[in-house]
Amino acid sequence: MGEARPGNLGQTYSIRKAELRDFFKLHRLEKLCFQADAWPWIDVLAALTFPETIRLVAEQGEDLIGFVIGDRRRQRSTGWIASIAVHPDFRRQGIGRDLLGQCERAISMPRLRLSLRPSNQGALTLYRAAGYYEVDRWRRYYRDGEDAIVMEKRDL
Repeated sequence: MGEARPGNLGQTYSIRKAELRDFFKLHRLEKLCFQADAWPWIDVLAALTFPETIRLVAEQGEDLIGFVIGDRRRQRSTGWIASIAVHPDFRRQGIGRDLLGQCERAISMPRLRLSLRPSNQGALTLYRAAGYYEVDRWRRYYRDGEDAIVMEKRDL
């Protein structure tokens, strides 16, 4: 974590633990990437302050270009990838894959889950390539009525 990584376009980025000082940039990126489904500011603040939360950001220079938020649910031996996003201008460069992999290792649980829109083909492709498979559907989960696919990965 923290070392420079080359993106597909030859530009480097680094991944580090998110801090409270990242709040405004992270909240802006959350709104840009998820629009109507974006977390309210209080949830972003909670993700940056709850002690058990895994929170990582990808940055290029001073720009925050991606993030991932995960948490452990120890009583169920499960981790959740609660939110992951990459700025639209920086997608398809391996940043999301790197964020996901580092979050999975940090969560360190035998089972991981996440949810996404079926229409989010880029994320679906990423998660399948990372070893996730569909285990459930939450009907009409999103504000516009679209379902959510629940995916799982076991025995990391």
